Formats: sequence, C-alpha cells, structure tokens
Amino acid sequence: MQIFLITCLSYFFILVFLYFYQRNLLYHPNENNYSGDEISVNIKKVKIKTTDNIELLGWYHEKNLIDYKTLIYFHGNAGSLENRIHKLNHFKDMDINFLIIAWRGFSGNNGKPSERGLYVDGKSAIDWLFKKGVEEKNLIVYGESLGTGVATHLAQNKNYAGVILETPFTSMIDAAKTFYPYIPVKLLLKDKFENHKKIKNINSPILVIHGEKDQIVPFSMGEKIFEIANEPKYSYFTKYDNHMMEYDEKLVLVLKSFLRSLN
Repeated sequence: MQIFLITCLSYFFILVFLYFYQRNLLYHPNENNYSGDEISVNIKKVKIKTTDNIELLGWYHEKNLIDYKTLIYFHGNAGSLENRIHKLNHFKDMDINFLIIAWRGFSGNNGKPSERGLYVDGKSAIDWLFKKGVEEKNLIVYGESLGTGVATHLAQNKNYAGVILETPFTSMIDAAKTFYPYIPVKLLLKDKFENHKKIKNINSPILVIHGEKDQIVPFSMGEKIFEIANEPKYSYFTKYDNHMMEYDEKLVLVLKSFLRSLN
C-alpha cells in the first residue's frame, strides 16, 4: 500500500512539473546547431513590431516585389535564424523575395513563446509584408516543424499563392504522446497547434515534405497531413531524411518546381 501511495504521489508531482514547465520543454530558443555557414544572399535585418508591442528580428530579401512572389518563413522550435542559413542560401537562385522572422524569445527577441504568441508574431510579419506592397495572392507561407503550426493556422481561408510544410505534425497533442505515452497530454497541454483540423480550411496549393527517418515528428504525421489536405497538393517524401531535411539538389529542385507552378 505504501509503495502504491508513493507511486501515485510521484506520478502526481511529475504531472505538476510537466504542466508548469511544459513550454520550456517545447521551445528551445537557446539551442544552437549553427554550422558556421555564411549567408550568400543579400538580406536586410529588420525589426517587426507585433500587435502586442514586441519587436521581432527578421531577415528580409527583396528581389522584385512586382514580378516575383514573396515567401515568409516560419522556423521550428529551436535555434536562431543563423541555423537556417543553409536553406536561405538556396533561395537566391529562385525568383522570390523572402522574409524569415525569429519568434518572441528567440534570437534575442523579448517575450516568451506560446501558441497564441506565435500566431501574433506570424500575423504581424505578414501584415508587415502587406504594408510593403505584397498582395495576398502573391504570398507563399513556409512552415518548418513547429512553424507548420503557425503556417497552417494563418493560411486558413486565405487566397495565398501557396503553402509549404516541412516535417509537419498532425497536432502537438499527437506529437507529445510519442514522447510521453503515459501522460494525459490532452488534459495538460497548453499549446495544441491542431494542424489536422486547420489543414482542411486551406485551399491554396500545398507542398508537404518529410523524411521517413524523422525521430521527432513521426513520418506518418506528414503522410496524414498530406492525405487530408485539399487539392492541389504535392509531396516530397524521402526514405533517409531525419527531422532536419537535407537541402540537397533533389529537394531544391522540388521547391523550384513547386514555386514555378504557382505562377
């Protein structure tokens, strides 16, 4: 009986810890796997003020707002903008303008990340682009991992040119269950990011990319998101990519082909 009580109390304290500490487990702004890549595309560092008065760092590349579409990049739950340089360098060979922003609490920004906060960040960045003259029909929304939650939320019922989802999850509840199968995550989780519900409200062309070796977001989730997405939709699924997709010649070719199809 005593062992049972100790087990129950231990489990209870674990739940309490997870509830109050969960955002520290979900968001990792201080994690850094920067490989030292130098950016080879011209970017302008900008500050974007959110509707709740937080300044976000952004890198903006403007090639031609009239003739080319503009891509907004929402990054994942770890690291800084520098961790995406190896991807951004490929964008210089594509006929697009782009903006990548760092979330609140990331890359030196003030604030603490949360689901609601990231939605505000993303919407504020899109509005910043609109003020520069980008039209809704010329905007491409790119979400990477956690960023797919923001991309999917903000692309609902919009006339965007396209949506790119890299290693998307069905919901944060489903993703958390893979790491904490014995925890009632549905009851405890504050930030749910329910992509599987919102993807049905997107009518823009969608490209889903995911690797079968993903050890963070199960590949089956990417398959499910693609399955329930509306047409027109395209996929690039690989056998050997882990969570961070390899930006090799094949993937870059797929991205270029998708972007050309939006013109």
